[in-house]
Amino acid sequence: MLEINLLAHREAKRIAQIRESVVVLLLGLVAVGLGVIFVDGRVEGQIAAAQATVRQLEAEIEKYRPQEEQVAVFKRRKAELEGKLEVIKELDRARTGPVMMFDALAENTPERLWVTSLSTENGKVRLEGASLDNVVVADFLRSLNGSEFFNNVDLIRTDRGTPINGVRLVKFEITADFAQPSNAAPTDAASSAGA
Repeated sequence: MLEINLLAHREAKRIAQIRESVVVLLLGLVAVGLGVIFVDGRVEGQIAAAQATVRQLEAEIEKYRPQEEQVAVFKRRKAELEGKLEVIKELDRARTGPVMMFDALAENTPERLWVTSLSTENGKVRLEGASLDNVVVADFLRSLNGSEFFNNVDLIRTDRGTPINGVRLVKFEITADFAQPSNAAPTDAASSAGA
């Protein structure tokens, strides 16, 4: 019988497989290393591009900062002017308010009633007068309550006065708040009062 020594052949095959595995492993490591280097280069490029964009945006922000400061100055001036315009409107309303109040009072005063005294203080109106009877005073109160120019109309007192030419008049005292309607344009009231 013949004996063939196959151990050397097996050993050579095993060493060849180990070499093949080492080569494949080294090639894999080289491929992974190249992949890491490639990805790292791309990420660093993206970071550099983002930093350049940030620098460019910061430069543009600095370029527009003077305009932003001018806009802030204009906004402050606009607010000041709007405040002054509102003061002017309030003064105009205050100027035309008495005209409107007298007009509303004249429209709401019934016949057989006379207002003998009128005073105002801080938007509060105080009326004193005389009438032929209490019914006319009640009508006057209802009419003032229905007016858009008077709020919180309140009868303070009524009493019989001394007879004048045989007629005993009813004296009254009324308080109310003068409320100029916000929809009433002062210039319209002033022009209609002047016409």
